[in-house]
Amino acid sequence: MSGPSGYRPGVPAGRTVRRGRPRLTLDIERVLGATQRQAVRAEFRFDPGSPLAVCARFGIEGGPRVLWRIGRDLLRQGLSSGSGHGDVRIRPTGREDRATAWLLLASGDMAAVFELPVAPLAEWLEHTYALVPAGDELSGVDWDATAADLLDGPRTRSD
Repeated sequence: MSGPSGYRPGVPAGRTVRRGRPRLTLDIERVLGATQRQAVRAEFRFDPGSPLAVCARFGIEGGPRVLWRIGRDLLRQGLSSGSGHGDVRIRPTGREDRATAWLLLASGDMAAVFELPVAPLAEWLEHTYALVPAGDELSGVDWDATAADLLDGPRTRSD
C-alpha cells in the first residue's frame, strides 16, 4: 500500500552505481507516534574515497531534504543489534512480521526516528564492504602528508 505521496515504505526505490559510488534509494517512514507515520524518501550513498561513513539524505516529496553522515560500521551493526550513542543510534525493531530497524537522528533539541527495511540496506552495505573491506578504510592515507597538513597547514606544490 502506498502512502499519499506515492512512496511505498520498505520497498527499494532504486539501486544505482555512479562513477564507482553505490547509491540506494528507499521509501521509508518517519515514526511520528504510535500510529502516525510520514512517508520519506531516503538515499544512501557511499564514496570509496571516504569509506568510513555513508551519506544519507532524507526528504519528503516536494519538501526539504536533510543530509546526515553516518558511520558505515555503526549502520551495519545496528541492523542486527543496538549501535551508536548520542546523535545517531540504530537498532532492530524486533518486529516478527518483517525485519526493520529504527534509526534515531538527533541534533540539539530536534530528533527524528525512521523505520528502515533491513534486507535491502544490509545487501547494499555488503556491496560497500566488497569495494572497501572493513579494516582497509585508511590504507590509502598518506600519513606523512596528513600530519604535515595538520601541523603546518596545507602546502601548495611549487613547480
